Formats: sequence, C-alpha cells, structure tokens
Amino acid sequence: MENKNIIHAVGKRKTSIARVFLREGKGRIFINGKELDDYFRGYIRQKHAVLQPFILTNLRDKFDVKVNVTGGGVTGQAEAIRHGISRALSSLSEEIRLKLKKNGLLTRDARVVERKKPGRPKARKNYQYSKR
Repeated sequence: MENKNIIHAVGKRKTSIARVFLREGKGRIFINGKELDDYFRGYIRQKHAVLQPFILTNLRDKFDVKVNVTGGGVTGQAEAIRHGISRALSSLSEEIRLKLKKNGLLTRDARVVERKKPGRPKARKNYQYSKR
C-alpha cells in the first residue's frame, strides 16, 4: 500500500506517540477514527494546539489528516499530534519548515515525569522530619 501522495511523520510528547498521515484534501482531521471535534470534545486549547501548524502556514483546508495516537493524557496527545503534523508539513518546503521552526513547533518537548526515588514518597518530596 505505497501511496506517493501521502506524507507520514511521527510526533512525540511525554509518553504520547502520534503517527500522522497527510494527504491532499479538504481539511478534515481524524484522530483514532474520530473527527477532531469529537476526539477533543470540550478541550478548546488542545484543538487549537492540533490546528496551530495549519494556522501558521495557511494550509488549513488543503490537507486531510489521519492520526493514530497512543499513550499519555489529553494535552500530551494533542501536542504529539501537533509535533507530527509540523514534521509532516516541514517536508513540503523549506519556507514552511523555517516558519514552523521559528515558532518552536519542530522541537520535540523532551520533558517527562521524573522517576520516584527509593525512600521517598514521590520523586523529590521527603517524609516530614520529626525531632521527638
């Protein structure tokens, strides 16, 4: 199933991984088989994050997007999708790539949850010291 007019990219954020497939179309976005509005129902900030690469490049109605995303929470998934869409769009032209890079959308946000340390209740929190 090799199709030449499909652009594929992977976006990541925290523990979320988004596989993004772009093809020319009318601007419809499907995430795990659901429309964007259905998948992020009630999450306005996350919808905006997904659309941000298209808004910056004025390509909103030129591509259909199919996304498979796993892991993490709502915000992590939205930002992983944004990262994947940005990487896919950047392969179109150098001008688009520079615009996305200038706005920080091609940089993978590497912040992850710090591991829990032994002898502590959380990663950094300590048990309360009692003198008596």
